[in-house]
Amino acid sequence: MGFFDFLTEDIAIDLGTANTLIVHNGKVVVDSPSIVARDRTTGKIIAVGKEAAMMQGKTHENIKTIRPLKDGVIADFDASEKMISMFIKEIPALKKKLFTPSLRMVICIPSGITEVEMRAVKDSAERVNGKEVYLIHEPMAAAIGIGVDIMQPKGNMIVDIGGGTTEIAVIALGGIVCDKSVKIAGDVFTNDIVYYMRTQHNLYVGERTAEKIKIQIGAATEDLEVPPEEMSVQGRDLLTGKPKEVKIGYREIAKALDKSILRVEDAVMETLSQTPPELAADIYNTGIYLAGGGSMLRGLDKRLSQKTDLPVYIAEDPLRAVVRGTGLTLKNIERYKSVLAK
Repeated sequence: MGFFDFLTEDIAIDLGTANTLIVHNGKVVVDSPSIVARDRTTGKIIAVGKEAAMMQGKTHENIKTIRPLKDGVIADFDASEKMISMFIKEIPALKKKLFTPSLRMVICIPSGITEVEMRAVKDSAERVNGKEVYLIHEPMAAAIGIGVDIMQPKGNMIVDIGGGTTEIAVIALGGIVCDKSVKIAGDVFTNDIVYYMRTQHNLYVGERTAEKIKIQIGAATEDLEVPPEEMSVQGRDLLTGKPKEVKIGYREIAKALDKSILRVEDAVMETLSQTPPELAADIYNTGIYLAGGGSMLRGLDKRLSQKTDLPVYIAEDPLRAVVRGTGLTLKNIERYKSVLAK
């Protein structure tokens, strides 16, 4: 390589169902929603990321907003490829270059992904000028991002609650000992809120509004020490068809999300029950680490802690734990060679 080194750039990508983050030179340079807006008449992509997210639920028939990733894997191949390439073009350092450099990438993938889905991610990356493409499992990247030394002969449990999937894994000696990937995560929570508003308040709200409710007053338990204030929600009245507003509190949202959170709890318990005894002893001492945007749900750590009788810690800046870990892997690629799926 040598002489051509300056033509290669290293980037780490966390290709998420809800958000895509890119790390370049140790800094997060792109942090955008994974949404694409396409013009139906020409088939052209007219906006990606934040711009496309503003259009969501507000488009006319010629524009369609697409979320190219579903349940953590690529659902729309063409749109995801365009999205990745547009995000890469947004990287400030690469904008200044005369010609596009070839890229060395590390991309994270859910732990429950199939060979075919892995191939799709890889092909997408290669088409956007990816010369060397490495894949890393999300819980692994989250563990590295949290600051856990994964190479030690010591068990650590990571629960990464993203947009499309919740990844639960027990990690030791740089490998995943037992894991579970459930398709209950941020998106399901959002849909639960939409359903609750429809059935309890006869109010039809869009996905963006439900997302806002989840962030502002979302809770996993009904007894919070510092409860958020009530929130006014506007939408369409299903009985009269008129726009209307209702006030809701966090307790209602806790009720709405209860069933889904129960399923996450069950998945955590199931993973614990499959853990070898020596590692279970380690987890008793170290506790469970939470990462991903879903872990920011108020009271979730407390609820999981009561269910498992273990201490539960939320990563600092949980939204970026996975991409931080991916970035660190990229930096010390030799050290983490064994962790990567080539």
